[in-house]
Amino acid sequence: MGLLLLLALFGAGVVIGVPVAFALGIAAFAAFWYEGLPILVATQRIISGVSIFSLLAIPFFIFAGELMFHGGIAIRLVRFASSAVGSIRGGLGIVNVFSSMLFGGISGSAVADISALGSILIPVMKEKGYDDDYSVNVTVTSSLAGILIPPSHNMILFAVAAGGGISISSLFLAGVVPGVLMCLCLAGAAYIVAIRRGYTAEVFPGFRALGWHFLAALPGLFTAVIIVGGVLSGIFTVTESGAFGAIYALLVTLLVYRALNWENFRLAVVRSVRTTSMVLVLVACAAAFAYMLTYYKVPTRMIEFLLGISENPVAILLMINGMLLVLGMIMDMAALILICTPIFLPVTAQLGMSPLQFGMILMMNLGLGLCTPPVGACLFVGCAIGKVPIEKAVKTIWPFYLAILVALILTTFVPAISLTLPLWLAG
Repeated sequence: MGLLLLLALFGAGVVIGVPVAFALGIAAFAAFWYEGLPILVATQRIISGVSIFSLLAIPFFIFAGELMFHGGIAIRLVRFASSAVGSIRGGLGIVNVFSSMLFGGISGSAVADISALGSILIPVMKEKGYDDDYSVNVTVTSSLAGILIPPSHNMILFAVAAGGGISISSLFLAGVVPGVLMCLCLAGAAYIVAIRRGYTAEVFPGFRALGWHFLAALPGLFTAVIIVGGVLSGIFTVTESGAFGAIYALLVTLLVYRALNWENFRLAVVRSVRTTSMVLVLVACAAAFAYMLTYYKVPTRMIEFLLGISENPVAILLMINGMLLVLGMIMDMAALILICTPIFLPVTAQLGMSPLQFGMILMMNLGLGLCTPPVGACLFVGCAIGKVPIEKAVKTIWPFYLAILVALILTTFVPAISLTLPLWLAG
């Protein structure tokens, strides 16, 4: 009965429009009260949920991404990507994917990716004769690169939700190949759709221009080297690398590119504070909710439920993927990471799957939810920027969904895709 109360209150809160963080907190406190547990324990779980040093990296990553968005790094990455791959048939679609791979590897956020690059690329693509739905669909789906390609604050949330026993540097490495694989699948889909619609190619600007655009983008690209390289080399902790990355991004946008004025800096600070506050309140309330899930033995029950349906690992993994895909369509990604990790991680561990591989599967599944109605944040932002009705975009986005699903299936059933880089570095 207590578990039913917990889930019913949370579900009702989400349905009536209560912010997810508050819905989690209200449901958790009600379950504590129902079971006669001290409310002080619930308060302690909330406080301990955010009393984790590695969470300090999240505001630094978010602030660095906002600085790069407002400080001119995005436009230089787009110019470099355009000069490199724009001469392919339907090249601006591939440029879009390539730019997202570069910017996502710096900002670590899908929404930041689509906000920055979508504002630049969608109008340019429409001006060059690309259909508005194609322009939006490529931009929306390629923004998921920011979730997988390091650094990614969602991976920090996953490590926290998993109990803190997973190396964040190993998670960063595990995301590289799946992220690049997904981008290659999306580039293939963008190329095929471009051929079918008869889009033309851009003129190759020459290797000299390519070199200049690369040099112009290099200071911005070096932000990722500082953040990821510092962690992998052991020079910095994740939090320290985030701080150094934010400082470096500020110096590059202020002194090198000279594109960051006071108004843009103020906007970056305000948006970073707002986003960070939302994430940390969510983490705090989810800690109490996850405690009650464990109290009611939900992970153990989930293992028994899935094994009761089938003992075939392939079937179980397909069911887990299906559940995550459906959940991703109706809830916020950060909340789902914190809720689903303690439930499904023990199930995949029972099947012998590495937590690193499961982390990548989780990210890709929930990331796809950002691109799907009814609550896909990236889809809404992309359609707003491109001034395209959501219904129109969804009708033609299926080739890009299919590309992501191909990458997801490969990541699910080929462990080497996620594990080769972490094992190679560890060795």
